[in-house]
Amino acid sequence: MTSTISPPTPASAGVRAGRRAVTAAMCACVLVAQSLVAAMNLAIPKIAASGLHPSPAQLLWIVDIYVLVFAGLLIPAGALGDRFGRKGTLLTGLGAFGAGTLLCALAPTLPVLMAGRAVSGAGAALLVPATMSVLLHASPPDRRAGAVAAWSTAIGAGGLAGNAGGGLLVQYLPWQGLFLAYVPLALALLVWVARVAPRVPRQTVALDLPGSALLALGAAALLFGIIEGPGRGWLSATVVGAFALALVLCAVSVRHGLRAAHPLLDPRLFLLPRLRAGSIGIAVAFFGMFALFYVNAQFLQYVKGYSPVQAGGAIVPLALGMMVFTKCGLRGAERFGEARTAGAGLALITTGLLLLSTTNAHASYLLYTVFLVVMSAGAGLAMPTLSHAIVASVPASRSGMGSGLQGAARELGAALGIAVVGTALSVRLASGTGHGAAAATAFTDAMALGYRIAAGVVLVVGIAVVSGLRSRAGAGRSGA
Repeated sequence: MTSTISPPTPASAGVRAGRRAVTAAMCACVLVAQSLVAAMNLAIPKIAASGLHPSPAQLLWIVDIYVLVFAGLLIPAGALGDRFGRKGTLLTGLGAFGAGTLLCALAPTLPVLMAGRAVSGAGAALLVPATMSVLLHASPPDRRAGAVAAWSTAIGAGGLAGNAGGGLLVQYLPWQGLFLAYVPLALALLVWVARVAPRVPRQTVALDLPGSALLALGAAALLFGIIEGPGRGWLSATVVGAFALALVLCAVSVRHGLRAAHPLLDPRLFLLPRLRAGSIGIAVAFFGMFALFYVNAQFLQYVKGYSPVQAGGAIVPLALGMMVFTKCGLRGAERFGEARTAGAGLALITTGLLLLSTTNAHASYLLYTVFLVVMSAGAGLAMPTLSHAIVASVPASRSGMGSGLQGAARELGAALGIAVVGTALSVRLASGTGHGAAAATAFTDAMALGYRIAAGVVLVVGIAVVSGLRSRAGAGRSGA
């Protein structure tokens, strides 16, 4: 008996090509948005030495406001896309991202630069959840796992691209050149997405604007207190008032979430032990990692004397290690359980921060790389395990909220990590750093303090996270 295999028709080949184009475009969007976070850290020394003369607190705001707005708008941005159309939301996000980076490049003053960063963060918040939705809509069921894997890899690759590309730009251009380079990228992506992305059917989704405002303002008040504490005084009325306002807004947000018919974030979800532990664990893992990211480029340039290109390349082992150890994390959770795997990952992040606190101008790059690999192993073990804990514990009817919660926890943890370690730096460097070796020594001492504080936070919170993950069996029996 003979059989023939029909060659693919032009129509089916065209469908596959279109699907690949959508996947490539969506991955490129998240890669560009994520790369700006990494690239920004390399520009800090040039911005600090620029005619804008930012204070340590203002430098923190320049870096952190992008991540803060990104985190605060991520969940409501997903709801906006459902209601008004994912493709339109994605195009709007790309436009806002490009406009924000252009405003940063042309900024004559610090307030304008911060405004541009905020606009860019809002654009990133609009485009990231929209890319996932468009990607899933364009992929048949048997191809969705691969599409999601490609999207996740693009987020990780964004860090590599930001360090490599940002290092080159900052090496040869003034700091404005970094932001200016993102303008044509955003425009090219906008044209590409407009051509290849399909329109996703809209859904009837209630927009919880009060809930969105309460969460964003609460996070902003908390960061304001942390960042402004050293300059204004920890017991000053302004700083104490900021912390008090953050607590009040948090309480009001919980009250609103319990009473609203369709809340942005239902507080009752946090009664699920695994979801609670997973969310806090993701936040504290990113807290530790972004404490490193904020300090790393400055340490390598100020203390080790690296050029921006060298500083950007020096972090590559960390990104590659995270990609490798992520597979170990998924396998470890299946074999040893979530609590042990996530606990080991958070313990390694803690250890890595403590090891990094011992580095100085005389430490070899090989030793520094070993410390980075310890951090990458911890992140690779913890992050996929904690993400799965969130996704698996959320009821199917609230999967969208669970996904948004995961992203918001990730970005908020990053913002807090930058704020805390940056504040520790400003406390130690408030009296001036001097010049040459004195400046390097002062920065190294301040960096060590920041890393040790971050390590303490990851350790203490990590213990609570492991305890929550051990409630997995009980949560399963309760039917959560």
